[in-house]
Amino acid sequence: MTLPSQAAKTPPQEANATLPAAAGAAPEEQSYRSGAYGMLARLLRSPPDLSVLEQVAGFSDVEPRRDEMALAMSMLGLAAATSRPEAVDDEFHALFIGIGRGEMVPYGSWYLTGFLMERPLGRLRDDLVALGFHRQPGVTEPEDHVAALCEVMAILIEEETPLEVQSRFFRTHLADWLGRFYHDLSEAGGAVFYRAVGRFGAAFVALEQRYMSMPV
Repeated sequence: MTLPSQAAKTPPQEANATLPAAAGAAPEEQSYRSGAYGMLARLLRSPPDLSVLEQVAGFSDVEPRRDEMALAMSMLGLAAATSRPEAVDDEFHALFIGIGRGEMVPYGSWYLTGFLMERPLGRLRDDLVALGFHRQPGVTEPEDHVAALCEVMAILIEEETPLEVQSRFFRTHLADWLGRFYHDLSEAGGAVFYRAVGRFGAAFVALEQRYMSMPV
């Protein structure tokens, strides 16, 4: 699998692109988690095409109960159903690329230190190698890109990596900033569709933090 950061697990494989089932489906818990990470990675790696938007639009069928997760899923589905791929493409580039820099900076080092390519990235690279991920030549995207980290989490879940290992990776490399990133995205001035992505991401991170804190 080619991650935005060029990190790849050996042998290569695609991150799970399956959209998550409705929240609360306990027997499909791990499929839901990997699917949510995979979907977020897909939306943050590159602008979604029509087929992806149509898949995400299926979230609008989720009953918008009082819990934030279900409401965020429903709102994301409605946003996808009413968005044109061309408009989302423009929005993506304004938010994450821009001229010189987009409105959002989707890197862990930036959120943790205020700078790119800082010490948190070095620790992340060491842990990725220890987990069997290897940087591929040819692309300069750092491994702490939000989409890359979501893809890594999806793979760890799919491969049934022990929850202790998943939890350690999450706490070390995502817990201190990922929720803030999604919150910022949900309030970004240039965001329309991606405001709903940010709200869904923030709700999912909160759910993951509670999940990781449960006794095994």
